[in-house]
Amino acid sequence: MCLTVPGRIVAIGSETGAPVAEVDYEGVRRRAQLIYLPEARVGDYVLVQAGFAVRRLSDAEALEAIELTHEALALEPGRSPA
Repeated sequence: MCLTVPGRIVAIGSETGAPVAEVDYEGVRRRAQLIYLPEARVGDYVLVQAGFAVRRLSDAEALEAIELTHEALALEPGRSPA
């Protein structure tokens, strides 16, 4: 089973003609291919699997998922809430 958290697209470019996004995960940035979501734009929240953006999320969906992730991480032993 895989778990992914939403990231926000902060830039879009291309590699060998294919669209590639720079996705920000609360300060950590990674690249993701946009061949499955060519309609994605800077500012969109996306879910990424294996380096490919596979789904766009509304701001409300993304923020709820991020909040739930923070709550789950706070339940880990020895970890204080952020």
